Amino acid sequence: MRSRFQPPSFDFLLGTDNLGRDLFSRVAWGARLSLTIGLGVVLLNAVFGVILGALAGYFRRLDGILMRLSDALMAFPSVLLAIGIAAAMGASAMTAVISLAVVYIPRTARILRASVLQVKELEFVNASRAAGAGDFHILRRHILPNCMAPLVVQLSFVFAYAILSEAVLSFLGLGAAPTDASWGIMISEGRSYIREAPWLTIIPGMAIAITVLGLNLLGDGLRDVLDPRVKLEQS
Repeated sequence: MRSRFQPPSFDFLLGTDNLGRDLFSRVAWGARLSLTIGLGVVLLNAVFGVILGALAGYFRRLDGILMRLSDALMAFPSVLLAIGIAAAMGASAMTAVISLAVVYIPRTARILRASVLQVKELEFVNASRAAGAGDFHILRRHILPNCMAPLVVQLSFVFAYAILSEAVLSFLGLGAAPTDASWGIMISEGRSYIREAPWLTIIPGMAIAITVLGLNLLGDGLRDVLDPRVKLEQS
């Protein structure tokens, strides 16, 4: 306990917390949990967002039903909806993944639906349909491969938003377990000592900000590379 509240120094690069734990190690370990939760949200978005978006964009009968469900979920503020789901399910890392996936899947599905609506009217799709190809064959072989660019960009932004939202849930005690090293939990624990040890909240907050900024810049870069309209504007 002699190492409690040590400021950043050569011995402790980012200082220590109220229990004498090295903050650098906790921030690094917290990155593992936050990135894992963010990746889980991205994977669920990639699976269910693609399925729902493809079905809504290709089949008119399903479009109205799926989009009305999407509108109902998107009518709620994203963070408040995630808080409500997490509060109903109980605090855990899996709860954070599920609640955030429910929030962002409708947005991913809408973006893919818009791409499918554009691609399915192109000549090569009509030619494949005239040749007798089935609907799911056309979706899998011709439409979805041409919708990957906006999907990849969207998923990079979802990754950033999921990390930020997970920190909010953990800060409120609705995300990872209190015994886990999560950036949101570290900020929540450090707020009680913000006057005597401000680095306990500032450093995890900076880690979140830098990670989210990096992922947003990645999304912007991918959009510039993959979006043909941006290439035309730059040429």
